Amino acid sequence: MRSDGEVLALARGPASSPQHLGAERCLDILESLLDEAAAERPEIELAELLLAGVDFPAEVDQLERLAAARGWARRIVVDNDTFAILRAGTERGWGVAVTCGAGINCVGVTPDGRHARFPSLGQLSGDWGGGYDVGMAAVSAAARSEDGRGPTTTLELAVPEHFGLEAPSALAEAIHFGRISERRVVELAPVVLAEAADDPVAAELRDRLAGEIVSLVRVALLRLDLTAEPVEVVLGGGLLQSGDAGLLGAVEHELREVAPSVSLQVVEAPPIVGVALLALEEVGARPQALARARAELGTPTLARTSRG
Repeated sequence: MRSDGEVLALARGPASSPQHLGAERCLDILESLLDEAAAERPEIELAELLLAGVDFPAEVDQLERLAAARGWARRIVVDNDTFAILRAGTERGWGVAVTCGAGINCVGVTPDGRHARFPSLGQLSGDWGGGYDVGMAAVSAAARSEDGRGPTTTLELAVPEHFGLEAPSALAEAIHFGRISERRVVELAPVVLAEAADDPVAAELRDRLAGEIVSLVRVALLRLDLTAEPVEVVLGGGLLQSGDAGLLGAVEHELREVAPSVSLQVVEAPPIVGVALLALEEVGARPQALARARAELGTPTLARTSRG
């Protein structure tokens, strides 16, 4: 991308989280995409790398050092991808963002640039939420419904049916013997949200997820002393961008009790928009360049907004 906001090339590739692949493999994937996008690389002023799984300063330092050694740009900026969600969803450049895909994470930014963030290491850092946790909870609820240890739930049929099986016990056996990858439980989150309209057990899982989202926002607002401010809260990631009315309604209801002045937004722009805008701001681009970048990346509309 040029400093005037013109998009020169766009390449897409596989997941590149250093948390799962390691730093060097992550950078190998990014370098292959850079090669694909530009056969003859121009001299690049700034490379902005906002990546899932970058949670600690040591990880930022390592990736910046390794990326700099590859000579991609004069300057390298590395940080967590939740910053991209926040910037894609607001023109203010500050607020609170929650991303909820396979996992869950949150970041808050004040007008003067102070940050509140979370490690996002799953159970190690006290997290619950995202597709994996919701999916695994659905598998467990289905199994307990089948054998009578738990309440009866429509998940007993809907969960194994998603994988072409007839019973939770058959699904447990298939996962145990490796016929179905355990990571595929992330696919069950939409099943839970669909069943939650009529099933109390599924609704309880949906409401637990809403509570976790609100807890992250609440703590970010408290840390940054923003609970009384008209803050934009941006929701991103596959689970939240699905637009499930029950989940979003539960989040909004609980959030109003925590911070009545917030406005809740589900971002429609992909994270790459936020990355582009942050990079352009870093090099001092004009507002017209930011608007052009947003338009050229195909997302002129910021978000669906709910205001109190």
